[in-house]
Amino acid sequence: MRLFAAVLPPAPVLRELAAEVALLKELPAADRLRWTGPDGWHFTLAFYGEVPDDTVPELQERLARAARRRDPYELWLSGGGRFSDRVVWAGADGDRPAMRRLADAATAAARRAGVAMADEHRPYTPHLTLARNRVPSVRLAPYATALKDFTGSPWTVGSLSLMRSHLPRPGAAGSHPRYEEIASWPLAGRVPS
Repeated sequence: MRLFAAVLPPAPVLRELAAEVALLKELPAADRLRWTGPDGWHFTLAFYGEVPDDTVPELQERLARAARRRDPYELWLSGGGRFSDRVVWAGADGDRPAMRRLADAATAAARRAGVAMADEHRPYTPHLTLARNRVPSVRLAPYATALKDFTGSPWTVGSLSLMRSHLPRPGAAGSHPRYEEIASWPLAGRVPS
């Protein structure tokens, strides 16, 4: 199974982002980008890739432990940017150190369960992918600029999710990966007031 750990924003937050994305889609050349939708919007904490079926129960147990050791924290969508001219994303603000600790815990849980993790030394940047660019001539700077002042409503991150990624069939035009939540665990501790 192709798996990853994630934080899923609540429905009201996704609706706010959808309204912002509708404005982005009015920018020049927006029709040349491959847009993701609310059903694909999540904050990836750790990407595991293909995980053998017999490893999944151990991974789930270790992720459950990791969730129990983390307190809920506040987060909100804020601003956005781009990765070169390949991806447009929405960012996050709030308790980013708590988000980083949760991402580290999700990575450590996988390693302890025997999942082979790629060694990535880049800093964790919480983001939601909004669009992918397949055309080198389309510049994404205007999209990042348009997102600069976007701020969503705060919410309390209260759970850690294990997600399965279903890749589109090869050669299927315009199709996107489909994501399925296969397990979720509440973060322990008390909810911030």
